[in-house]
Amino acid sequence: MVAYFLVDILEVTDAVKMEDYKKRVGAVVEKFGGRYLVAGGKAEVAEGTWCPTFPVVIQFPSFEQAQRWYNSEDYRELKALRLAASRGNAVFLEGL
Repeated sequence: MVAYFLVDILEVTDAVKMEDYKKRVGAVVEKFGGRYLVAGGKAEVAEGTWCPTFPVVIQFPSFEQAQRWYNSEDYRELKALRLAASRGNAVFLEGL
């Protein structure tokens, strides 16, 4: 089963750090078999109260592979950079 990492960036607190993150993260995602499905864009709430600000969805071959990426040495510095540059929410989702 594939897996998804969904992060909704609610606020960018340091634009310079976020630009650095965006330039470097793609190669690390690809190294772990991930691919971007959504990176921002128009969002319209159909039901409920969640109103995404800047959603990003990355697909991985498996839940385990998504977690390997997230916890890897390769992503460690970048994760710290993203967390220092923004405020948001993130979840892992198992898919079909």
